[in-house]
Amino acid sequence: TWGDRNRDAHIGEAFTLRELEAAQRLGITHFQIDDGWQTGRSANSALSQGTLTGIWKNLSYWKPDPVKFPKGLSPVIALGKKLGIQVCLWFNPSKDSSYAHWVDDARTLIYLYEKEGIRTFKIDGVEVNDKAGEVNLRKMFDTVMDATHNEVVFNLDATAGKRYGYHYFNEYGNIFLENRYTDAGSYYPYWTLRNLWMLSRYVPAQNLQIEFLNNFRNADKYPKDDILAPSKVSFEYEFALTMMAQPLAWMEATGLPEQAFSAAPAIKKYQSIQSRIHAGQIFPIGNEPSGLTWTGFQSINGKKGYILVIREYNQQSTAQLKTWLGSKQKIQLKAIIGAGKDMITTTDSNGSISFRLDKPNSYALYEYQVL
Repeated sequence: TWGDRNRDAHIGEAFTLRELEAAQRLGITHFQIDDGWQTGRSANSALSQGTLTGIWKNLSYWKPDPVKFPKGLSPVIALGKKLGIQVCLWFNPSKDSSYAHWVDDARTLIYLYEKEGIRTFKIDGVEVNDKAGEVNLRKMFDTVMDATHNEVVFNLDATAGKRYGYHYFNEYGNIFLENRYTDAGSYYPYWTLRNLWMLSRYVPAQNLQIEFLNNFRNADKYPKDDILAPSKVSFEYEFALTMMAQPLAWMEATGLPEQAFSAAPAIKKYQSIQSRIHAGQIFPIGNEPSGLTWTGFQSINGKKGYILVIREYNQQSTAQLKTWLGSKQKIQLKAIIGAGKDMITTTDSNGSISFRLDKPNSYALYEYQVL
């Protein structure tokens, strides 16, 4: 609910219910209510100056805002269940005295799980400045996991500060990788793709939340002749770039134009195979994304898996992509989503395969089998 830069200004029962309806149309499975659902105001609030310190001086801080949610979270959670969407919440542990209030934070999270049925929490605002803070944070996470029988998942925001991320604490859930906004011109689809492509050699791609934005917004913030601007690619193509990770719809779905919902069939088809894609080991293939090349990913699960081929903005309708397959292997490729076509082919001596996509800024997701 923060990707369109309204911060917590729109968050409330009526808005959230509309968002859930729009999210269901798009094919979203998890709906994250970001900073602003709670009574306490954070330092990032658009409504009034708040704080991320001294949280436990206000014992109502982590209760639903009675003005925004006069009936509590129950109506939102009930609609989410009806629509098949898990409602998730933002949470900022109290950093005072190296997370000395970790017990209070853990109790709050456990209460939200037991009382509201919340299973997924975005953990934000963390500053691990010493060993005591690290130890106390781990106690908080472990206590919640034990009390909920490992049912809770944490999305660990790694966007700033001294935080967990690639190398530790990653057993607790996903990594919320970055904040990008068209408002500031800091979002280009190929930049996001490049980050995922570079990291996937070292970090499991399926553990990274990778954003796609409402690229119909702020077209005027980019030069008209910028061929790589977000508005120059389709909304579905934007989504496709995130398929090998955990796709993050970093936007208010109610702000999308009607044409964006044409991507829903692709998103819903992807959902049906997402767990199989993520069951493999995912590595980059092709060239480093630049906005102008051919690139992609391969999910490897024994002699089968998935290959995502991406043609960025260029004039080549075919390209030879080096894969992680062996030399001279016969491969059956079944087109699942995108502009690909079924084929049976043989890798060359380098394990490369020739792919064809007729249009720039297009993609194809294949399921493959070594014959």
